[in-house]
Amino acid sequence: MKTIIITGGCGFIGGHFIRLINRLTDWRVVNVDKLTYAGSVNGIGNLQEGQRYRFIKADIVDRDRMSSLFAEEKPWAVVNFAAESHVDRSILDPGPFLQTNLIGVQILLDMARQYEVERFLQISTDEVYGDAEGKESFTEGSLLSPSSPYSSSKASADLLCLSYLRTYGLPVLVSRSTNNYGPHQYPEKLIPLMIRNAVLGQELPVYGDGLQRRDWISVEDNIQALYLILTEGKSGSIYNIGTETDVTNLEVVEEICLGVANDKGWEYEKLIASIRHIKDRPGHDRQYAVDTQKIRIELGWTPTTSFQSGIKSTVAWYLQNPSWETQSSDEDYQRYKEAVYSKQWGRSQN
Repeated sequence: MKTIIITGGCGFIGGHFIRLINRLTDWRVVNVDKLTYAGSVNGIGNLQEGQRYRFIKADIVDRDRMSSLFAEEKPWAVVNFAAESHVDRSILDPGPFLQTNLIGVQILLDMARQYEVERFLQISTDEVYGDAEGKESFTEGSLLSPSSPYSSSKASADLLCLSYLRTYGLPVLVSRSTNNYGPHQYPEKLIPLMIRNAVLGQELPVYGDGLQRRDWISVEDNIQALYLILTEGKSGSIYNIGTETDVTNLEVVEEICLGVANDKGWEYEKLIASIRHIKDRPGHDRQYAVDTQKIRIELGWTPTTSFQSGIKSTVAWYLQNPSWETQSSDEDYQRYKEAVYSKQWGRSQN
């Protein structure tokens, strides 16, 4: 039986990926997660400790713990989802992002090299390319020009992974996905935040004019792409993942309002009236856009979920699972919300 180590498996995308691996393979999954504010064991569904699944609460920055784990499990593959992932938080405090997203990756790479891992998949982001406004869609060979501490830490990790391929021959792969959405996402992210606020009758805060454009991909479409990259991707390759269709942040919020209104029988216009434009975040990119022809041609992948149908089903899931939103009541979330939305990046409201 093959063993795969999946780091950050209690996070949003990692949890979905573990469930997919459990459905499609007979591999043994070792889920390594620090269980930070955004991690939840509920995200992996009904998986129980046993021959095919093991959970380890650990920090990938802990070299000794990683060394003992790799020595014990001897995985054939590693998929690294572990990351501090929210741009807003990276602006407030870049330190944790450099620790987890760069130093943690370096430690995992060292372990993979030492224990001769056959596949190392680094989960990255389209944000490493920077702002696409006025430019052609970025290909895997485009210049990296990250704008935030978060995207800079991810770009640095990408380059580090590729250097281990060149220097040590480590079989690495890098995926760069666009914005993911779906069930089980922590409510600091745009879509679950807006669903939560709409249901609670709170204001819907939108940065700046709300016309920033993003490519939104269903998490289910994304994890299917990641599985293909892991199993069939060419070692040393980078793969962009996205729908090649973008919408504005304001359009996302309007679609959520429509979904909530239809599901609850509420007036759409009243929800729309709750939108509040607030001070834009520092360094906010206006647009992200990636060319995904490589993964479509080489691996035969294509997204199957339209934005409208995906948002509709996502809204329905959150409304049917209100307990998931209780995460937003913890102290860490409230401090974050206060710093970003109430004080608007350290400035008191007028």
